[in-house]
Amino acid sequence: MSNSEQREILPTNLTPLHYDVELEPNFDSFKYNGKTSIDLKVNSADNIIKLNVYEINVSKISLQLNDSTLIDVETFDNDNEAQILTINLANESVLKDFIGKTIRLNIEFVGELNENMAGFYRAKYEDKITGETKYMATTQMEPTDARRAFPCFDEPNLKSTFSITLISSPNYTHLSNMDVKSEVIDKETGKKITLFNVTPKMSTYLVAFIVAELKYVENRDFRIPVRVYATPGNEKDGQYAADLTAKTLSFFEKTFNIQYPLPKIDNVAVHEFSAGAMENWGLVTYRVVDVLIDEKNATLDRVQRVAEVVQHELAHQWFGNLVTMDWWEGLWLNEGFATWMSWYSCNEFQPSWNVWEQYVTDTLQHALSLDSLRSSHPIEVPVKRADEINQIFDAISYSKGASLLRMISKWLGEDVFIKGVSNYLNEFKYSNAKTEDLWKALSAASGKDVSKVMNIWTKKVGFPIIIVEEDPADPRKITLTQNRYLSTGDVKPEEDETLYPVFLALRTKEGVDHSVVFNEKTTTINLKDDSDFFKINGGQAGIYITKYSDERYAKLSKQRDLLSVEDRTGLVADVKGLASSGYTSTTNFLKLVSDWKNEESFVVWEQIINSLSGLKSTWIFESEDVKEALDEFTRQLISEKIHKLGWTFTENKGETSSFAEQRLKVTLFSSAAAARDPVVERAAMEMFEKYTSGDKNAIHPLIKPVVFATAGRIGGIENYEKIFNIYKNPETSDEKLAALRTLGRFNDPQLIQRTLGYLLDGTVLNQDIYIPMGGLRGHKEGIIALWKWMQENWDELVKRLPPGLSMLGSVLVVGTSGFTSLESVKDIETFFKGKSTKGFDQNLAQSLDTITSKAQWITRDADLVKSYLKDNGFYK
Repeated sequence: MSNSEQREILPTNLTPLHYDVELEPNFDSFKYNGKTSIDLKVNSADNIIKLNVYEINVSKISLQLNDSTLIDVETFDNDNEAQILTINLANESVLKDFIGKTIRLNIEFVGELNENMAGFYRAKYEDKITGETKYMATTQMEPTDARRAFPCFDEPNLKSTFSITLISSPNYTHLSNMDVKSEVIDKETGKKITLFNVTPKMSTYLVAFIVAELKYVENRDFRIPVRVYATPGNEKDGQYAADLTAKTLSFFEKTFNIQYPLPKIDNVAVHEFSAGAMENWGLVTYRVVDVLIDEKNATLDRVQRVAEVVQHELAHQWFGNLVTMDWWEGLWLNEGFATWMSWYSCNEFQPSWNVWEQYVTDTLQHALSLDSLRSSHPIEVPVKRADEINQIFDAISYSKGASLLRMISKWLGEDVFIKGVSNYLNEFKYSNAKTEDLWKALSAASGKDVSKVMNIWTKKVGFPIIIVEEDPADPRKITLTQNRYLSTGDVKPEEDETLYPVFLALRTKEGVDHSVVFNEKTTTINLKDDSDFFKINGGQAGIYITKYSDERYAKLSKQRDLLSVEDRTGLVADVKGLASSGYTSTTNFLKLVSDWKNEESFVVWEQIINSLSGLKSTWIFESEDVKEALDEFTRQLISEKIHKLGWTFTENKGETSSFAEQRLKVTLFSSAAAARDPVVERAAMEMFEKYTSGDKNAIHPLIKPVVFATAGRIGGIENYEKIFNIYKNPETSDEKLAALRTLGRFNDPQLIQRTLGYLLDGTVLNQDIYIPMGGLRGHKEGIIALWKWMQENWDELVKRLPPGLSMLGSVLVVGTSGFTSLESVKDIETFFKGKSTKGFDQNLAQSLDTITSKAQWITRDADLVKSYLKDNGFYK
C-alpha cells in the first residue's frame, strides 16, 4: 500500500475552487460570527460532503446548485474528534446532474477566539501607551488549523482562491493576504467592513487575517508597498525588517527570475505566537522579537536572528507559497529551501557575517544532533494523520533539509543549482510538487542523475560515520568504511543497511578534490602525495561525521593553518560527537581544543564553547570537584585571550568593532563568565550594579544577557528582585527576554519555586514559558525542580499548549532532557505510561534517547576525564 493510500484524507468527490469567507470577531465575548461560501467542482454524485471543521459550531448549511435551486441542509454531523463536518444529502441523485459543474456550499458558524495560538485566536498584550490589557485577533493556520478558523478542505494540495471580508469596530486595522478592494462603514451598525481582493490559488494553511489596533512603518524602495505592522508604540522598531524585506524581495526576484506575484507584503509583530514566524502569502506574521529590533541596543545574535527569520519567511513566498509540497512528507521542500535561501541571501547582504562558516556550527550541527538519535526520522517521513504533522517541524525538515541542499549545491555548482531551482519553480508555480520533481529539474540543469544520489538522503533516516584507517606500510593508502552513526554508539545490523552516497571532498595541501563519491561499505583510495596532511569532508558540506586515529587527531591539532574555518569547526564538532558516542576517547577532544588557544575565528571558538558546554551539561550531576576542574580547563583555555581582547566595543569617531571581533569578544566573555573567571565575573557584576542603580549605559547591549546571567549565577534575593524588576519594566524586548531567562538561572530552592510559579500565573506569556525553563535546565537543582513541577502541572500544560501545537513537544524536551542517568529515563517513562502522547510521542522518544546517550558517555568516560583533568593540573 502506498503512502498516499494510507493517509487519512477527505474524499475526492468534490474539489474546492474558491472561498468567500466573512468573519466578525467580538473582543468582549471572544467569539466570532462567520460565513463561508465555497465553490465546488462536482467530480462524482456521492450523497455525502465531507470537509474539515474543528472547534467551530456550525449553525446553518445550504447548497446552491444553480441560480434557481437552493437547498437547506438539515442533516449534518460535526465530529470534533475526527475534525470532520459530514453533510448528508437526503436525495442521492442531488448532484447527479452537476458532475463536472460548479455548485456552492454555504455555511454559517460561530467560532471562539481561542488562547491556544492556533486558528483564529486572540493574543493578549499591554498597550505601550496606555498600559491597558488589550487583544489582537490573528491567525496561525499551519499545518492544519485553518479548520479551526473556518470550514474548509484543509489539505495542502487542494489549492483555491480566497476572498476575505472582515467586520469590526472602526478603530481596528484589518489585514489579510491581499490588498483592500473596498472598505466602508455600515450606517446601521457603525461597523467597518473590509473586503479584500481575491488571492491567487493557494493552500488553506497560508490564509491569514488580522483584526487589531496597529501602526506601521514602510519602505518604498520596492515596486509594491512593504510594511511592518505592530501595536502602537512598537512600530518604530520595524524599520530594519521593512528595509530588509524590500532588498530581499528584489534579490529573490532576480535570483529565481520570477516576480513576487502579490500586490503588497506586510510583516506583522504578534504578541503571542507559537512559532518564530509564519509565511502567510502577503501577510507574514512573527513573534515580536523576531521582527522588531532596535539595532543600536540589540545583541549581534538578535540582529542576525531577525535577518535570518525575515529572509526565511520571504523565501517561502516562492518555496511553499508559489510552489507547495504535494503532501506533508514534502515539508522539507518548504522549510529546507527557506532555511538555505535565508543563508544564501544573508551572505549576499552581509558578507562580513561569514554565514557559510557559521552554517557548520548552526544548521549542520542541529541536523546532526537530532539525526544521530535512534528516534530520528527521514527527511521525507510518511504522514498519515493531522496530529502527526507538527512533530516533523524540526531540525530534520529545516536543518538537515537545508544541509542536503548545501551538499547538492556544492556537488552541482551553485550556478547550476540555482538554474535548476528556478526551472522547478517556474514549472510548478501556483500548484503542488514532489521531491522527485525537484530532482528532475536539477538533473536537467546539471546533466547528472540527481534522483539516484539524493533519494537515499531524503528517504532514509540517519547519516554515516566514515572511519578512516591508514596503512602503516603505505602512507598514501587510506581505507574508508561507512556505518550509520548513532549518538548511543550501539547501531544494530538491521539499522546499518543503508549505503549513503558520500561526497568525500578530500582536502590535501593541493586543495579540495570534489570528484570522489563514496557509496560502498568500504573503499580504498590513494593519496597523490604522502599522508602528512589530509582531511575528509573539506569545507564541511557533507552530512556525515569522520573518525580518524588518535595519531591523526594529534597531527591535525598541529595543522590548524592548513584547515579552513569550516574544517576546523567541523573537526571540533566531529571529535566531540565521536567522544560522546564512544567512537573515540574524550581526551582526544580535550587535547584538540587545548592546542587551539590561539584560534582567531569566532566561528571556531563558538563550536569549541558549544562542544565544551555539551560535555559540561552531561557532567552536570557529577561531583563538584570534577565540575570545578572542567571550569578550570575552560578558564585556562580562554581567560588569557578574553583578558587581552577586553569587553569594550568601540563605536566612536566613525569606528566600529568589526562583526567578527564583536562576536569573538561576546563568545569568550560569555564562556569566561559561565566558568566563573574571577576577573570577568567581577567586571560583569560592577556593570550590573551600576546599571540597576540607574546608569543605563553601564552595560553594552551586546553583553547584557551575559551580565544578567552572571547575576543569576551568583544568586541571592537582591539580584533576583533586580532581574525581576527588569523583566517587568524592560528597556527593550531583548532585555525583557534576557531577564526572563536569567530568572531560571538562580539555583536557590525558594527562588526556583518562585520562578516556576510565574510560568502559569500569567506573569509569563504561554509562548515564552520555555525561556525561564531553559535557564533552569542550566543547573542540577533546576533540572530536578522543573521535572517535578512539570509532572504536577502536566494537565494544565496540555490544556494551554494542545498536543497539536509543536510547542508542547518543545517544552517537554526542555523539561526532561537535562537529566543524565538511565534511572531518570525509567522515571520519565513511568510518568507517561498510560498517558496519551499523541502529538509529542516523537519528542518524548528523542528526549529519552538524548538522556541515554549522556548516561552512556558518563559511564564510559567519567574516570578517563577525571584522570585527564588531574594529570594536566586542572584540579585545584
